[in-house]
Amino acid sequence: MSAKQLILPLNQEQIRELRAGDRVELTGMMYTGRDAAHKRMAETLQAGGSLPVDLAGQTIYYVGPTPAKPGQVIGSAGPTTSSRMDPYTPVLLAQGLKGMIGKGSRSEAVKNAIVQSEAVYFAAIGGAGALIAKTIRSAEMVAYHDLGTEAIYRLEVERFPVIVINDGVGGDLYQQSLDSTRND
Repeated sequence: MSAKQLILPLNQEQIRELRAGDRVELTGMMYTGRDAAHKRMAETLQAGGSLPVDLAGQTIYYVGPTPAKPGQVIGSAGPTTSSRMDPYTPVLLAQGLKGMIGKGSRSEAVKNAIVQSEAVYFAAIGGAGALIAKTIRSAEMVAYHDLGTEAIYRLEVERFPVIVINDGVGGDLYQQSLDSTRND
């Protein structure tokens, strides 16, 4: 099965058509953010402040890229374990975040928030950071500069490979895989 080609930012029609297990290639603009950036965004919102970037309709890639070598756009850019963002994810989904990319499973609270927000969680291949970096056409640090590699970057990507893990209707590829092995 060939990968679905999607243009970022995601729209509701695209999200509604995605199902757990779909292979996807993303092209367009996304943001990055890891634990420290997520914590700061959540604390900012709790204090009544506004975010440094508008998350409405956007996708966040959970990555702390390594510095670029001369002639490169970005260094290695492999996914971070997504569960580390789980305490902050529901509040960001409430801000209109529509896509998340990382590795590993999500908590029940996050899976419920994904369905409620009609969002999607994708997995990128862990251990393939150098390969993934080749799909990144530009990288610009846009917020929380003091966090270094954990700052928020704006990335332009082309055919960035992911797979849908949690879709907007409650599908969960990891759970489906567990269920199918139990039934064998």
